[in-house]
Amino acid sequence: MPHRDLLETMLERQEVLADFADLALQSEDLDEVLQEACRLVAKAMGTERAKVLEMEAGDESLLVRAGVGWAAGVVGHVRLPMDKHSSETFAINAGEPVITRDIAQEERFDVPRFMKDAGIVALVNVPIFLPRQRAYGLLQVDDTRPRDFDQHDSAFLRTYAGILGPIVDRLLKLRQLRSTEERFRLTVEAATDYAIFVTDAEDRITDWLPGAAAVFGWSAEEALGQSAAMLFTPEDRAAGVPERELETALREGSAPDVRWHLCKDGSRVFIEGTRRSLSKIAGNGFLKIGQDVTARRLTEERLSAGEERLRLLSELVPALLWQTDGSGDGMTFNARAQEYLGWSAEQQMQAGDWLDAVHPEDREAAERVFAEAFRSGRPLEHQHRLRGSDGQYRWFLVRQIPWHDDQGQLSQWFGAAIDINELRQFQMRQDVLVAELQHRTRNLIGVVRSIANQTMAHTGPSEAFREALDHRLEALSRVQGLLSRAEQEPITLRRILTLELDALGAEGKRVVLEGPSVRIRPSRVQTLALALHELATNARKYGALSQTGRQLSVTWTVRDSPTGRWLHIAWCEEGVTGAPTDQPSAPPEGGYGRVLIERALPYALGAEVTYALDPGGLRCTIELPLDPPDSLRSI
Repeated sequence: MPHRDLLETMLERQEVLADFADLALQSEDLDEVLQEACRLVAKAMGTERAKVLEMEAGDESLLVRAGVGWAAGVVGHVRLPMDKHSSETFAINAGEPVITRDIAQEERFDVPRFMKDAGIVALVNVPIFLPRQRAYGLLQVDDTRPRDFDQHDSAFLRTYAGILGPIVDRLLKLRQLRSTEERFRLTVEAATDYAIFVTDAEDRITDWLPGAAAVFGWSAEEALGQSAAMLFTPEDRAAGVPERELETALREGSAPDVRWHLCKDGSRVFIEGTRRSLSKIAGNGFLKIGQDVTARRLTEERLSAGEERLRLLSELVPALLWQTDGSGDGMTFNARAQEYLGWSAEQQMQAGDWLDAVHPEDREAAERVFAEAFRSGRPLEHQHRLRGSDGQYRWFLVRQIPWHDDQGQLSQWFGAAIDINELRQFQMRQDVLVAELQHRTRNLIGVVRSIANQTMAHTGPSEAFREALDHRLEALSRVQGLLSRAEQEPITLRRILTLELDALGAEGKRVVLEGPSVRIRPSRVQTLALALHELATNARKYGALSQTGRQLSVTWTVRDSPTGRWLHIAWCEEGVTGAPTDQPSAPPEGGYGRVLIERALPYALGAEVTYALDPGGLRCTIELPLDPPDSLRSI
């Protein structure tokens, strides 16, 4: 639980304790007090059921003395045996809480039948002790849902039971003794916790209750007759705090007592309480009531220190940081953001105000992205330029994430803008460099074509060689063109096919392309494109694109497998009878195109290839992984 929520919960529970104490001190009916104790603790813990179990004479059974949320016939009637299989007995004997988060998985203790019938799933109980550690019974909270009761829950219940014990002890005694001195009545009625003692007019301790002994460590025998100033720290005594507190209580009737106090063993506890002046009837002394809130105080100090560390850390991070409420209003920024944007620390920006700092060309897109994030509650990531206090714009990578409270409600947004101006400039220079390399690569292909032509002129003409080489170099050039635009235009299988078939002048009606949009990795484009070029060239020379009435069909699908996604390509030329008889026969192992398709594709891309020419036509299938393992090589 976040520190802020934890603190709020603790404060709410303190209010419950105070409400219970006020009610308990106004009532002399034990049943009424126990019933209200169950109601308040169920409210504080967010459950529908709670109960108090009272040990009966002989310590052999526990009576459900009070409770809320139970069916008729349970409270005041159900008794539980105190045996070794009982979590209630264990808690009382061990003097510590028992937590069961899911009784279906509980193997330590037996769960009573009436609780199972009521649908109880989770529970936490704490023993109730009377002064001098006399066991009275048990306070138990039950829930019909699995519940992750934690140390804060058990600590609260132990405090609650610690208050309940002395109150139960008082009410039990009041059954036998109905009248009491006003001093005792005032002490009990004013109590908000159990660290209570009384002093005389000279501030000497006259009554030292068990709660005070538990908090400060001195027994009643040790404390009686001593000055209450012994509880103040040395620095407070040196500063005259005890005397000023006494004077304020005499003058105004009460004085706050909220500070660190000293214990018998030298340790310190933080007490939140008051000193009240008593009437003459009560002895002309003072009543001091203090609540040990050391744990809460330390939590507050840790929270404050944590917030300071977080503030310092945010100043060390080289980023502009901000937070807003759930709707995007009330934006607050760290010092670095204020310095860069030129805003003052007192300035609180509302939704839309920050857009003034966004570059005009980026403003519409930035506004749209943020509006969609606030509407959908999803994180965002965007790049845009922000104007600094010097009037210059720089590129920033902007990220913003939502934060939800315990009820799942979006209550805040946290954002960061990281300066990527140098990175963007580097990427722009890199794009220029890549474009230049692609241009030079295509020029180099032209040089290779020229050299090949000159070589062929000296070694003898071979028109078939020149034509084949030209076509393959042109295919390479087209591939390089695709790769040069890969950042702006993702390379898809349809784009590669269209490029190759258009280059051969294939007519639209004779070619059918069908399949989903599939992106091809740039590292795999060249080999796949050359293979498709060979198939397309063969179709133009000897296949479906060269014979009247024939049709070329290229279809592809994507399937998932345990090893990743696979692309299935089916190249079909219907009714093709093969190469004309006057064409030179290919070598037994096949020509360059066949070798490229049947050998290079499996080697370079991990593909599975079939190639068949029969009376029905030509059919070539290529299956290759879209998510190749690192071991695959490229050529």
